[in-house]
Amino acid sequence: MSLNPKTAQQTVSITTEIVLPNDTNTLGNLMGGRLLHWMDICAAVSAHRHCGRVVVTASVNNVSFNQPIKLGEIVTLQAKVSRAFTSSMEVFIDVWVENNQTGEKIKCNEAIYTFVAVDQVGNPIAVPQLIPETEEEQKRFDGALRRKQLALILAGKMNPHDATELKALFLIKKE
Repeated sequence: MSLNPKTAQQTVSITTEIVLPNDTNTLGNLMGGRLLHWMDICAAVSAHRHCGRVVVTASVNNVSFNQPIKLGEIVTLQAKVSRAFTSSMEVFIDVWVENNQTGEKIKCNEAIYTFVAVDQVGNPIAVPQLIPETEEEQKRFDGALRRKQLALILAGKMNPHDATELKALFLIKKE
């Protein structure tokens, strides 16, 4: 395995599914659990592309169900690593829905997953660093450290006074 840095674009994973009757609830909408399953797989492929190793889901940090996805609609998921840490990677997943009659595509959901690369016996191993290239990639890269610090504080694994990225959000600049 190479620890040479990779770009976010090198980690892209795209999956397309059609919502079938077995995927829906009694209202004819895609079940949230099915969407989470699809997102987990797409994001895992992205994380694997980044590090070339077995990856395990460490957490689902954020999921937004902004609108229902209906029976028969086409769902496209795009995952991309937003930042790599020592052995973990944050992966952003954007979900687009396509109306099967009009072809119109709209973003309807997003999520942030965290994966850890592991060796053959399940121990965490180092992953390459990530190089953001676009403005959106840089924004997500910067936000990843704040999200990680917040998660560590909430888990009792970091003192809030040590969360430099979070504190910077609240500093008032004097003119």
